[in-house]
Amino acid sequence: MSCRELVELVTDYLDGALSETDRARFEAHIEECPGCADHLEQVRVTIAAVGTLREDDLAPDAQEALLAAFRGWKDGRGAPDGGL
Repeated sequence: MSCRELVELVTDYLDGALSETDRARFEAHIEECPGCADHLEQVRVTIAAVGTLREDDLAPDAQEALLAAFRGWKDGRGAPDGGL
């Protein structure tokens, strides 16, 4: 499994949605690649932190910036202005 493929599968891995074969390949790659292991841990930490936010915790302009970024990402355009 390449690093790029792993990054694309992180959410499915954390959701338990990978096939047994893909999960084994994912975990084998994590054991051999410190960069991808770090990426997986960063995603876990981000999910834990973001999971504690409520919509009211964000200022209206921050909400709009995030929504615009995700719309652009979904459409393949990336985040507006190079990110948030």
